[in-house]
Amino acid sequence: MVNEANVKQAAAEKQLKEAQGKIDVLQAEVTALKTLVLTSTPSSPNRQLHPQLQPSGARGAYKHVGGHVRNKSASGIFTSSPGKHEPSSVAKEDREMDSVLFAEFLMWREHPSFDRSSAFLRRIYREDIGPCLSFTRSELSQLVQSAVENNSLTIEPVAMSALPMVKASAVECGGPKKCALSGVSRLCRHRIKLGDKGSYYYISPSSRARITAVCNFFTYIRYIQQGLVRHNAEQMFWEVMSFRREMTVAKLGFYLTDLG
Repeated sequence: MVNEANVKQAAAEKQLKEAQGKIDVLQAEVTALKTLVLTSTPSSPNRQLHPQLQPSGARGAYKHVGGHVRNKSASGIFTSSPGKHEPSSVAKEDREMDSVLFAEFLMWREHPSFDRSSAFLRRIYREDIGPCLSFTRSELSQLVQSAVENNSLTIEPVAMSALPMVKASAVECGGPKKCALSGVSRLCRHRIKLGDKGSYYYISPSSRARITAVCNFFTYIRYIQQGLVRHNAEQMFWEVMSFRREMTVAKLGFYLTDLG
């Protein structure tokens, strides 16, 4: 009886620790979302949210915030290979607004919704969202996209020592060393849960970056729809373009990693 009580106590302590970890993740996510909406603009970006703007020596301090959002643009990860000649001056990024894209955005902004019939969203689904969420396992990819659209997808870090606690087979859900979406053998430090389903799916860092890039886009346009973004049309447009670039970069296989 004493042994059984000890086993139950250990299990309860483990569940409590996992629950506290999830609470910390949610609190950090809320803080990050508030910071995104209130402090980050194209003309005055928040450097904590845009690690590519940090000096090269400071990027090592950047940490991802847990949850299914807050992977900002990965454009800052492009570095020259060792041995290659470094130019004496660094080119400054410039930009020029595409009038067609801006017109489509303005039309959507008049009545913001998630209706794919708008030229604005139809283009982004075709050029960014679809390719970014197209994985080897197409059926699971569609489920992931639906969960992202419905804001019901959860991403959480997993302890490498923990055993997979899933109801589906290991082939379907992957494992700590195999991505369920791509099928690639990689160390999977995160897993996803779709809605209220009991199964978890282990995902690689690259798959996580692709999913969070799409989540970041949906989070921002959802804030626009709810009237929470205090930016003018041009600022909103460039924020949307930055999220589109983030999806493109993630699709190509580039992503930031935690160095801690």
